[in-house]
Amino acid sequence: MTGRSAPAVLPPSLRGWLGLMAALAALVVIVLGVRYAGDSEPGTVDARISTAVYGVGPPWRSVALATDFLGEPGGAATLVVAAVTGCLLLRRPRAAVLVVAGAGAAVGTATLLKHLVGRTIHGDGNLSYPSGHTAFLTALALVVALPVTGRLGLGRTAGMSLVLAAALVAGGAMGWAQVALGAHYPTDVLAGWCTALTVTPATAWLVDRTADRLAADRPVDDRMADAGRRERR
Repeated sequence: MTGRSAPAVLPPSLRGWLGLMAALAALVVIVLGVRYAGDSEPGTVDARISTAVYGVGPPWRSVALATDFLGEPGGAATLVVAAVTGCLLLRRPRAAVLVVAGAGAAVGTATLLKHLVGRTIHGDGNLSYPSGHTAFLTALALVVALPVTGRLGLGRTAGMSLVLAAALVAGGAMGWAQVALGAHYPTDVLAGWCTALTVTPATAWLVDRTADRLAADRPVDDRMADAGRRERR
């Protein structure tokens, strides 16, 4: 976070729509959480979707396992490091901070909700609501899509389309893998997706606010020196 003129990670043109999206997503998480609190069985919709998706054979099972790995510690760490490296190479330090903070906030929130809701799958205390894997990959897609939207200067419609498309592709792929492997119920992955939609925009807003505040507190001479260096690049 190098100064007031550093590009924002939350495009101003999308703030209102992203706020509305986050509110609706939070409502979905709360409603489903109350519905399935302490439960250990699939709902009617869960059962129908799981029957159609669960138990895929090769080669789709291999695809599901590969996708699932992206949400495991090793795969997730690799993706985060790659994304942070890319942001730093492009001289987007705020975006690098958002990658770590956004993904971490989504996973942390999903983990907290699992213990609060207490829904299990396959017995043995396997907490399932919401899906942390889905929350992570969706959040990662969002923290990449948001700065890209600002960098490309996309308008409200095009920007929201890009952000939602990224979230749908990432969340849909991981959600399918989790249901196909029997790791989560469909409503778990929906809640994981909505968790990312709720937490990530708020995290981006906090990153921008913190960066701007730190920049404002810096001596004027330092800010002018930074501006001069940027102009010479």
